[in-house]
Amino acid sequence: MPLGQLFLELGAVILALALVGRAAGRLGITPIPLYLLAGIALGAVMHLGDAPEEFIHTGAEIGAVLLLFILGLEYTSRELQDNLAANRKLGLLDLALNFTPGFLAGLLLGFTPLPAVLLGGVTYLTSSGIASKILADLGRLGNRETPVILAVCVLEDVVMAVYLPVVAALLLGGTLVAVGVNLMVALGAFALAFFLALHYGHVLSRIMNVESDEALLLGVLGLVLVVAGIADLLKVSAAIGAFLVGIALSGEAAERARRQMEPLRDLFAAVFFVFFGLQLNLSTVPSVLLPAVLLAVVTSVTKFLVGWQGAAQAGVQARGRFRAGTTLIPRGEFSILIAGLGLAVAPSLGPLAAVYVLLTAIIGPVLTRFDAQLAPRLVRTQPASAP
Repeated sequence: MPLGQLFLELGAVILALALVGRAAGRLGITPIPLYLLAGIALGAVMHLGDAPEEFIHTGAEIGAVLLLFILGLEYTSRELQDNLAANRKLGLLDLALNFTPGFLAGLLLGFTPLPAVLLGGVTYLTSSGIASKILADLGRLGNRETPVILAVCVLEDVVMAVYLPVVAALLLGGTLVAVGVNLMVALGAFALAFFLALHYGHVLSRIMNVESDEALLLGVLGLVLVVAGIADLLKVSAAIGAFLVGIALSGEAAERARRQMEPLRDLFAAVFFVFFGLQLNLSTVPSVLLPAVLLAVVTSVTKFLVGWQGAAQAGVQARGRFRAGTTLIPRGEFSILIAGLGLAVAPSLGPLAAVYVLLTAIIGPVLTRFDAQLAPRLVRTQPASAP
C-alpha cells in the first residue's frame, strides 16, 4: 500500500474518533459507546487496507495493555493483596452468576459442551479495559467502590489463567499431561509476577526514576510491553502483566510515569474500542441478535448484582453500589478472544459474542453515567449522595 493511502485511511479514522470524543464531552458521558458505534459505521462505509487494519489491530492490543497499566499505578501491591483476600467470596459469586447463563445458553442453542463452556467464559469476564476507561473518564479512580471493581477484574483474570490453558488444550485435543503442564506454567508465571511486584516493586521504582522524562517514558513503555508479551506467551493475560507492572511502581516514579503515559493511553484506548466496532460484520447480526440481546440483559443484571453486593460489603452507599454494578457490566477484549478460540467447532459463536460484547459495552458506560438519577430509584432508603 502507498504510504500516502495509509496515512489518509489512518487519519480519517483518528479524525472520526476526535469528533466522537467531542460529542461525548458535550453529552457528559464516556466516549466508549460512541467509539464502538463509530467503528461499526467506519466498517460499513469504508474498507481499510491490510496495512491500516494491522496497525489498528496492534494499536488496540497496546491500548488494552496501557489501560491496565495506568490502572495499576493507582494501587500499591499491599493494597491489592489485601483487597483480593477480602473479596474471594465475591469472586465465587461472580463466577456462579455470570458463567452459568452463558453455558446454559450455549446448550440451549445446540452447542456441544466445549463451545458452551466457551460461551460461559464470554459472559463471565468483565472488560478490564473498558472498566478502567470508565473510571478514568468519569473521575472515579479514587472512589470507595473502585477497589471492589478492581478486585473483581483481577480475580477474573486469575480464573482466566486457569481457564484459557485448559480450553485451549481441549480444543487442540491435548492430553491431560499437556493440560496440566500449561496450567502450571500459567499459574506459576502469575504467582511469580505478583510476588516480584509485592516484594521488589521499590527496587523497580528506584531504577525507573531517572531524571530525563524521555528516558522514563521509553523505559516504562518498553518494560510494560516486554512484561505483557512474556505474560501472553506464558498464557497469562497480557493486560494483567501490565497491571502488575503498574502496581510495582510507586512513589515519584509512579506519578511521573502516569503523566507521561496518559496521552499514549488515550490514543491507543480509542483505537482499542473502535477496533471492536470494525470487527463486526453486519450481515451476521440478524441471526444472532435475539440470543445476544437476551444474554446481554440477563448478564447485565447478574454482573450488576455482583458489583452491588461487593460495594455493599465494603460499606459503600447506594450511588457507589450502583456505579460498581454498572462499571462491571461491559465485556470486551477477552470475550472476543475466547469466542475466537471456538470458531472451528461453533462458527456462530464469533458473531454472537461480537454483538453481545457491543451491547454490554454500550449498556454499562451509559448506565454508570446516570448514577445520581437511577440509584435512588433502586434503593429508596439509601442516601442519594455519593459516598
